[in-house]
Amino acid sequence: MQSDKSVRSTFNYTLDDGSIPEVYFYEPPPGTAPHPPGNDPREMEITDGWSRVSRFSLDREGFELKEFHDAFDRFDDDEVVRREFYGPVSEFVRRAVGARRVVVFDHTIRSKVNEKQQTAEHTTTQRAPVMIVHCDYTPVSGPLRVRQLLPDEAEELLKRRVAFYNFWKPLKRRVEEKPLAMCDVTSASPNDMLKMLLRYRERTGEIFVMRHSSSHRWWYFPGMTPDNAILLKTYESETDGRARFLGHSAFEDPNTPPDAPVRESIEIRTMAFF
Repeated sequence: MQSDKSVRSTFNYTLDDGSIPEVYFYEPPPGTAPHPPGNDPREMEITDGWSRVSRFSLDREGFELKEFHDAFDRFDDDEVVRREFYGPVSEFVRRAVGARRVVVFDHTIRSKVNEKQQTAEHTTTQRAPVMIVHCDYTPVSGPLRVRQLLPDEAEELLKRRVAFYNFWKPLKRRVEEKPLAMCDVTSASPNDMLKMLLRYRERTGEIFVMRHSSSHRWWYFPGMTPDNAILLKTYESETDGRARFLGHSAFEDPNTPPDAPVRESIEIRTMAFF
């Protein structure tokens, strides 16, 4: 039996040194000594997942790749994205995960052109690819997000199962540079997740970054086209053994041609209620 193809590249893990990593989205107060994440780069193997694409499960490995066909192409206008693209994505995710209801609440366009916006204040829709191993939510920030976005319904909704899914797809062309990779949840321990603080002027949020483990298995889908979409589970309220938090990161693919176009992708964040 032929083995899956793989490459080796560096992932920016975070040292578990007792400090809480943090990122400021504004100029920090004088004398502040931040603890940046991604300070433990490690070379890892990343396996091509195309040969077993139908075997991945959101509730087991934490991700799935799906076909997604939609003619929308106005990704240069955030308001049009919200008005015309959120609806089809919401219905797509609802059907894919079997939810009663899905709410789309945010999106980010990733490209190298947006790299300078990575930590700019009030900028969430235009960012560079994230090169740090992370997961977007924690057991605290997941329910908090529901309460922030749906304050009148939150307490009832949180009595039942809630899960957050990121919808990720290329914009206009095949991805050849800085593809997205996923750390198989079955290869990671919950103790590998480290809380990181996101410092904004008006609030402090939290996500997970990850410490390194040699047991981690990484997957990617090289050459993804705009007709492909990855669903990533970034929060799960159930604690029955299913995947809850998926570590993921962009990475430098050694197979990227020197003249490859920069990666352009959209990431849409959703909440699913069951």
